[in-house]
Amino acid sequence: MSFLKRGVVLVSLTATLNSLRPKLCGNNKSSSCKAPSNLQFAVLYAGIALATLGVSGVRFTIATFGANQFESQKDQSTFFNWIFFAQYAGLVLSGTLIVYIEDSGSPILSLARVLVASIRKRKLQLPLTSDEFYYGPHGQDKEVDVSAGKNFRFLNRAAVKIDGDTESDNSIAKPWRLCTVQQVEDLKCVVKMLPLWSSSIFLSTPIAVQNSMTILQALTMDRHLGPHFMIPAASVLVTIMISALVSLALIDRLRSRLPLWKKLTGSPPTVFHRIGVGHILNVLGLIVSALIESRRLRTAHLHHLQNVNDPTVPMSALWLFPQLILVGIGEAFHFPGQVSLYFQEFPANLSNSATAMVAATIGTAYYLSTVVVDLVRRSTGWLPENLNDGRLDCMYWLLGGLGMANFGYYLVCAKLYKGKDGSSSSSLPMTDDVGENKMRP
Repeated sequence: MSFLKRGVVLVSLTATLNSLRPKLCGNNKSSSCKAPSNLQFAVLYAGIALATLGVSGVRFTIATFGANQFESQKDQSTFFNWIFFAQYAGLVLSGTLIVYIEDSGSPILSLARVLVASIRKRKLQLPLTSDEFYYGPHGQDKEVDVSAGKNFRFLNRAAVKIDGDTESDNSIAKPWRLCTVQQVEDLKCVVKMLPLWSSSIFLSTPIAVQNSMTILQALTMDRHLGPHFMIPAASVLVTIMISALVSLALIDRLRSRLPLWKKLTGSPPTVFHRIGVGHILNVLGLIVSALIESRRLRTAHLHHLQNVNDPTVPMSALWLFPQLILVGIGEAFHFPGQVSLYFQEFPANLSNSATAMVAATIGTAYYLSTVVVDLVRRSTGWLPENLNDGRLDCMYWLLGGLGMANFGYYLVCAKLYKGKDGSSSSSLPMTDDVGENKMRP
């Protein structure tokens, strides 16, 4: 925690002390901006490094300390789900509301106004000409032809001008009755993304269940590495992060092989391909989890560890690593793919929310995982207090089946998806240069 505090203090100082940040650029476009000094860079990077070390230490150890306060595995499982839900809910708030409000105000209000205005004007006939739509106080951005749009035409009413909606200078008089064409199109972009976003939620829900159950499995297994060191149960999840880090580095190096993919398949890989690979790896991870849990149960039954308090199955916790490695590789594919997709397809003024969309996905998934675990406990005998008396492997097989069904749902959503420029899903290349592409005219 002390690392985290010191890191936050250093980062805060770089934002408050003039000596620790470069001078502001002049208003004159021809004036040159002074680069940060080595000292300013050093303080900034030191703050980020210390904060990162602090967060990495707190994130999982706090889960272990909290779980130690509960005796039953049911309560421990629920605690793990909720603590991760709280962490990712915090990421959502920091990545959407706080960042966006700092830049230009609340994004929620802008989108909500479109919905409210369209409902209030629900009986209004849509005009046939674009002149009756509101494009802004200066009549800009008329290249957006709302009247010709066939998707979500109901929302177009929010941009229709009627008497009393505007002031004498053509500014909006009633923000909850009139919106600009751009605001309407922004909401449409978000609505079109919801089916794909929902498939990501059901992708992350099995991962959330798997994470909490893996910790419970580790608590029952031999976690010793040598005679003097024992792996903390919650720390086994670090394997996912290490696997993701290595995979991300390899994926970046293999980008040079993308022309070979195009030569073999006839088309370049897209962000939808990358997310789809993540879906498949997630299902494979669940299958491996089921097989390893079956082995753990056989070992427990062989040594008659049913109905025994706090039993330790004579099976190394390292057996849990293969499933975690697969999950990490899958996350290296689908999480960056989702961020890239949202960044490319979200409106420019909402692009800051791309990363937060993934955090919202994970937070929602951890909440749903609690519901799934509770439903399974109520309807089956797979998850008793003593895992050696249950059938956690059946739980993993169930999640694997749901993962395959969700993969099919994702394929349908990706096939039907049309980009904000009307392009199909095959027109969104898998590239890390999305920012560069987005800035091009």
